[in-house]
Amino acid sequence: MSEIVNKKIEEYIEKNSSKESKILKDLNKETNLKILNPRMLSGHLQGRFLSIISRLVKPKKILEIGTYTGYSAICLSEGLVKNGIIHTIDINEELSTIQSKYFKKTNNSNSIIQHVGDAKEVIKKIDEIFDIIFIDADKENYIQYYNLCVDKLKSGGIIIADNVLWYGKVVAPNSYDDELTQYLIDFNEMVKNDDRVENIILPLRDGLNIIIKN
Repeated sequence: MSEIVNKKIEEYIEKNSSKESKILKDLNKETNLKILNPRMLSGHLQGRFLSIISRLVKPKKILEIGTYTGYSAICLSEGLVKNGIIHTIDINEELSTIQSKYFKKTNNSNSIIQHVGDAKEVIKKIDEIFDIIFIDADKENYIQYYNLCVDKLKSGGIIIADNVLWYGKVVAPNSYDDELTQYLIDFNEMVKNDDRVENIILPLRDGLNIIIKN
């Protein structure tokens, strides 16, 4: 798997960026020690990026598809206005315990609503219009998630889709026997061609597609 950003550059950026909180640092450590596939965690740099985006937008409503251990939900919640809400969805019930443990340690625990189940079904049941939507779940369903969510996003709202560069495989798809690469290529092309939105892809971590609704 190729690195999107040179390791030394990434280390320099981390060194010269705001530090993660103790809660996030502890969650990062516990995830790496106890949970399968810890690379799925958003981590320091992406977490600070999500927090800054949320603070700039000052959202009332956030939707997250793919909670994992809750790191990104905590980061996104840092920008919520008073009485704001983040709905976060994950299909893996076994992760609920670690999510709840760390959500309760934050100042925004009452603002984070956990959902367990198939996101495609859960999204249909949430009757909200969102300021920010973060997609970081099963890549084969990114297009379905997008199509379910875009009408629930307010004008001027932001969708952030993670892992859209897929370890750099998107630029050499024929070199890999990997269906997920093609799913992400199709997703990125669909977003680019959607007249309802404008977007830019950033090479942060594994690639973020930043999408704003017109």
